[in-house]
Amino acid sequence: MFVVLMTTILASCQDQSAIVDTNIELDKHNWSYTEKVKVPLNIESEDIPCNLYLNLRHTSDYKYSNIFLLIHITGPDGKKSTERREFKLALPDGEWLGSGSGNLYSYQILFKENFKFPLKGKYIIELEQNMRDNPLDHITDAGIRVERVDK
Repeated sequence: MFVVLMTTILASCQDQSAIVDTNIELDKHNWSYTEKVKVPLNIESEDIPCNLYLNLRHTSDYKYSNIFLLIHITGPDGKKSTERREFKLALPDGEWLGSGSGNLYSYQILFKENFKFPLKGKYIIELEQNMRDNPLDHITDAGIRVERVDK
């Protein structure tokens, strides 16, 4: 938990456009259906467009070229929206698209561009793995980056 907090603090000090940029480590590098990655954030104005990114890391032993996720966004009014998205992680020949360091591949994939949150206040974004395997092996962490779009 301390590592996640320090990552968030350091990222916010370095990049003033980021509202949140966090990764949450998954226990034993296995992602269960029941283990949703929850990222809280505070939106100060509904007039500011934002880009939303998936942060993901996996080992080279991950056996798929993609990942399906359910993305749940709960607003300050309690309304929840859910969207199922597929994210490509490798080329057809098996080459990973993420940046690699040793046995670990990292991604920051845009999934909502120029998105305006409908209300000011506290939101929770939850990521839920939606693959056939449960748990999904070799996913080390997942998270969200939300950044303001400069006009």
